Amino acid sequence: MKQPFTDPVRTLEDAIRAGARYLDQFDLVYGHGTGSSLDEAAWLVLEAFGLDPSEEPDYSMPADQAGLDRAADYLRRRAEDREPAAYITGRAWFCGLPFISDARALVPRSPLAEPIMSGFSDYLDPQGVSRVLDLCTGGGCIAIACSYAFPTAEIDASDISADALSLAAENVAMHEVGDRVHLHRSDLFAGLQGKRYDLIVSNPPYVDRADMAALSDEYLREPQLGLAAGDDGLDLVRTMLAEAAAHLNEGGVFICEVGNSAPALEAAYPDLDFRWLQFSHGGEGVFMLTRDDLSGAAAGRA
Repeated sequence: MKQPFTDPVRTLEDAIRAGARYLDQFDLVYGHGTGSSLDEAAWLVLEAFGLDPSEEPDYSMPADQAGLDRAADYLRRRAEDREPAAYITGRAWFCGLPFISDARALVPRSPLAEPIMSGFSDYLDPQGVSRVLDLCTGGGCIAIACSYAFPTAEIDASDISADALSLAAENVAMHEVGDRVHLHRSDLFAGLQGKRYDLIVSNPPYVDRADMAALSDEYLREPQLGLAAGDDGLDLVRTMLAEAAAHLNEGGVFICEVGNSAPALEAAYPDLDFRWLQFSHGGEGVFMLTRDDLSGAAAGRA
């Protein structure tokens, strides 16, 4: 059996580099917050040593045996069991904020972090946002990040999954935002009748049938309810487009991530003027529509 640490490991840097070499021996897929074996090893090793991966460590610090034992366990689970690193450590970051992460919801990851951190200022007036909805909230990261971006706004966060909402509740409590972030169990808008928002943001399930069949083991560790969205990846988005206007205030906007189902969306709705967000730090497949866009007959004709 391959071992994470076969050569002498004296420092934190030694442990990270040895961990990356170990991960390189396996056919792993990176997409849950890192893009390489070195970054993944750094995340796992730093957590194993009780350090914060979001901060620059002292790479020359001595590597104690207890930390090495934990790191070896983390690395083996990542390599042999194909667990996402966030599930192994129980923690992930989104918008620079820490979140509890486990198999109750998808690992936080989305290019939406970039516009959230700017208060969506390219698309609306942040000062005019008093009510926000995070539709399909999962573990609550988008809703909680929006509570930081809009410090006086009321935030609703909804999901159909009781498991996901239980995780979201833990994250709301950790960030101490329960006075403004309100969780709802709802099948899309079904449990939100009569509620209106200045901003609706969503990272819903959007993986089509073909892509679901090709998912790597790492993604199969996540709840499939948070990924699968029918033949073309648009099962939930169709309902959103038909119903979002009724839940937006005048001047309100709907921002939604559809990833690589974007071509299918444009083909299904040729009359809708999708505005695709551009990102400085990578990412695609996120569109914006206004309430007026959604109120047009096009949304109901696909």
